[in-house]
Amino acid sequence: MKSNTQTQQLTAANNIGQETSTFALNTGIVMAALVGLWGFACMIGGLMSSGFGGVIQGYISAVTGM
Repeated sequence: MKSNTQTQQLTAANNIGQETSTFALNTGIVMAALVGLWGFACMIGGLMSSGFGGVIQGYISAVTGM
């Protein structure tokens, strides 16, 4: 009885492409996390300096331009 087996041969170019994609994805995830943390820190800083009402008032004036 014969069985058909399919093997896949990876070349160095395939490995380099996969490693590059993995590195780029990881770099993007780390950068997004840093931006999120910075935004959270800025929001906490705004709340500490002007309070919740001041943050809401500043947001509305920034959106409406008044």
